[in-house]
Amino acid sequence: MTEPSTADRPLVQVLIASTRPNRAGEPTARWVADQAASSGSFDIEVVDLAEMDLPMLAEPGHPSTRDYQMASTRAFSEVIDRAAAYIFVLPEYNHSYNAALTNALDHLFREWRGKPVILVSYGGVAAGARAAMALEPVLISLQLHVAGFVPIPLIDQLLHLHDGQRVFRPTEPVEHGLTKALDALHRALQSGTV
Repeated sequence: MTEPSTADRPLVQVLIASTRPNRAGEPTARWVADQAASSGSFDIEVVDLAEMDLPMLAEPGHPSTRDYQMASTRAFSEVIDRAAAYIFVLPEYNHSYNAALTNALDHLFREWRGKPVILVSYGGVAAGARAAMALEPVLISLQLHVAGFVPIPLIDQLLHLHDGQRVFRPTEPVEHGLTKALDALHRALQSGTV
């Protein structure tokens, strides 16, 4: 497991899975990161897949070897490897998760292995639950452990303009769900039982 970033707090990365313009994931992830940071249990880093500029997987070797030939893969490996845990903020596309997240997960193996993750999914009425369900076997294969699941239904109704910027305003059940998931993540990291 990655060493904590401070004496007391492990580094948790909030990963924005969507790369689309005007995506709901960016303001939602900002809220998630703020909530996680305000818990006082974690150091938080936001990782935006739109800024990572990963090409479609073109490494000649299997990711388990960590013999990366591409500078983009080496850079992504360094970023992901430094975290002790993750919070994936992911959309539901066509009853599943999106291609950018697939590509990011497929690029690496050992960097993900053995770490806990919270899934914050969003969408329409189904709240991104089908995306989270489709992702589960991939996480098992990568040996990532789901510490919590926060479904966000009707995401468009929770995004509002404030000073020219879109902000996410959660419902009480969403806020409560994230608090519970963060508590579970903290316990998992403290006990080392991931």
